Amino acid sequence: MSRKRTRSRSTAVATSAPLAGAIAGAVCLGLTVTPAVADDTHSVVSRGVTIPEFYNPPTELPEANGTLLRTEDMPLGLSIPGLDGRAMPGTATRLMYKSTDSAGRPVAVTGAYIEPTAEWTKSGPRPLVAVAPGTMGQGDQCAASFALEHPLTLNGDTVSVGYEALAIYRILATGAAVVLTDYVGLGATDRLHTYVNRLDEGHALLDAARAARSVPGASVTASSPTGLYGYSQGGGASASAAELQPGYAPDVPLAGTYAGAPPADLTATMKGIDGSALAGALAWSINGFAQADPDLRAVVEANVNDTGKAALKDASTMCVGDALFGYGFAKSTKWTTSGASIADVIAAEPRAQAALDRQRIGTLTPTSPVRVATGVQDDIVPHGQARQLAKDWCAKGAKITYKPLVLPNLGDKILTNHLVPLLTDQGDAISWLTDRLAGKPATSNCSTLPLQP
Repeated sequence: MSRKRTRSRSTAVATSAPLAGAIAGAVCLGLTVTPAVADDTHSVVSRGVTIPEFYNPPTELPEANGTLLRTEDMPLGLSIPGLDGRAMPGTATRLMYKSTDSAGRPVAVTGAYIEPTAEWTKSGPRPLVAVAPGTMGQGDQCAASFALEHPLTLNGDTVSVGYEALAIYRILATGAAVVLTDYVGLGATDRLHTYVNRLDEGHALLDAARAARSVPGASVTASSPTGLYGYSQGGGASASAAELQPGYAPDVPLAGTYAGAPPADLTATMKGIDGSALAGALAWSINGFAQADPDLRAVVEANVNDTGKAALKDASTMCVGDALFGYGFAKSTKWTTSGASIADVIAAEPRAQAALDRQRIGTLTPTSPVRVATGVQDDIVPHGQARQLAKDWCAKGAKITYKPLVLPNLGDKILTNHLVPLLTDQGDAISWLTDRLAGKPATSNCSTLPLQP
């Protein structure tokens, strides 16, 4: 049986009025949300996993985005001794830093910085790659930084796999430093993870790049060329960050962005994941937006039945492995009072649909090169909407490398069409990004995009 996220002992709480309102709305849905703590000395337990006290945010946050709040040495779960005595692939530091959420409020975000053992042998100073992890889940035990230390969490209550280590270690092997964000509310115990919220995740990724400069012992500086890397949820985060960077973080010297399988249009993506092996991700989306957006929260409260509310509450502490076992191939028609899908319920409510439309990526213009990759058979994060993102950016004059990954249909709705492109394209994606970090100019294939699948 799954366990709710609970405190190990009772504590006093202190919340701001806006945060209290968001928590109250989430609780109305039956979600278990841990409010901000008055001090950070008490442990939180999520599905049998004790979250280190490091992840409890302080109640007071500084004004400047990207300000480091705290750091600590962090062992990597997969590392080997180097010939020179330094661990390979690098030395890790756990981070907590300040960002701004989609409502304009200050928020503490966690992550990790890795100083590579490998030297940067290409031109210029050592660069930085800010990695946006793919879908990990919504429970705090699923945080990507936690997974770097614990590559496999398996305790009978939860299953979490640190699959992003492969891409991260390949990037470190180039000599680039890596900073990883956990996103808003994943790991940090004061709120629920706002899954695929474009502003939350874009801000969190850019502020991670800012925070990396201040990590004790880090070799990167404010002038280090910076790249963004992400696939799936991470692809949406890196895409969002790329187009937000000119206005939100012009001080981040962005050299290039890899956005793989980006969920740029959540209406289309919700239809893709509904009834799929990753149907639990639909619950994470609903949970996050119900917490952050009053219009969507009202629609969910009015239209989700008791079965749906129980599923949303249960999923709120799940990792990907848990969701695959617990809600694989579930259909949201079972979660609504009308029997309509969640996507159809939202489409029927203009305010709710408008709120979802505000999450659309592609309405702004990135001013640095972006490589958009999408599997043509991807039926989880639909190919068509990812291609449309590239098309939208091209129309705005952005420098886009569009890469359709042509593979056979490897099985409908069972994740293979979504996951295989991640692996087949990873080497080319890292090579492309490494070239941008080394100062090599990017070309654009926008002119041939209409001829490509």
